[in-house]
Amino acid sequence: MLVEEVMSRDVVTVNVNDTVEDCSRLLFEHDISGLPVLDDDGAVVGMITEGDLIRRAARIKAPGYLEILGGQIFLGNPNKFVEEIQKAMAYRARDLMTEKVAVISPQESVEEAATKMLRLGIKRLPVLDEENNLVGIISRRDIMHSIYE
Repeated sequence: MLVEEVMSRDVVTVNVNDTVEDCSRLLFEHDISGLPVLDDDGAVVGMITEGDLIRRAARIKAPGYLEILGGQIFLGNPNKFVEEIQKAMAYRARDLMTEKVAVISPQESVEEAATKMLRLGIKRLPVLDEENNLVGIISRRDIMHSIYE
């Protein structure tokens, strides 16, 4: 069975300039857990998920450090700490989204989609045609329906 046979074609998306509040509203209104983020040309440039929104509410732990001879040696990655603060303070979709987006072709098999999702630990894949246009999205739920309907 092919991805195009089970994917959802009516994809709810957001623009990079939409607010985080708009994103959360769309997730609730459409009872979905993730949104592709499109740039002004309509290209998929990121994803926003419930997990991204939940992370905004979580406590951010500063990396530990040692003071030696008047200097500081960080025990964790200070760049990751700064990134977490930026995401927690995000106002626009572009500031919160995950930029590295795994995608799949409508002509690939459902088994390939399932394998890719499990390997990458993700719950959905935007489906792009040969011209990189968004034509659908396939989620774990879509795969479950195709296997157990």
